[in-house]
Amino acid sequence: MIEIHHDFSKVSLNQLEVIYKAVGWEKHTEAIIEQVFEASNVYVFATVKGEVVGFSRAITDHVFNAAIYDVVVHPKFQRNGIAKRIIESLLNQLKQVSCVHLISTKRNEGFYRKLGFKKMETGMARYLNSNLIEDYLE
Repeated sequence: MIEIHHDFSKVSLNQLEVIYKAVGWEKHTEAIIEQVFEASNVYVFATVKGEVVGFSRAITDHVFNAAIYDVVVHPKFQRNGIAKRIIESLLNQLKQVSCVHLISTKRNEGFYRKLGFKKMETGMARYLNSNLIEDYLE
């Protein structure tokens, strides 16, 4: 049974690192994970029998804008509706926010469209990592 909670203080950084690495995000060390989660102000964690199997985070001013980052589910638990529940929980926490941004990895745009997200006409970005330029920019 999948449980959803929002308390970062009850999460093991090691569990998050294992999940990041399982999906190929090798640069996410415990120190970096702690830094990015502490800089965020909205969280969702999906657990099975007390173990984290998926998560996401957002940064928001709670009025006008929010940005969702790192929607990650361990490969063993993908295709079970966990990412959908994570996004729905985030959107519920952000329901008063006028605009919620999200950057999708390639081939996942359809998933986010089903949850109400649409491509932006004016979205722009700058990446320092050349690999990310190829993945995300036109």
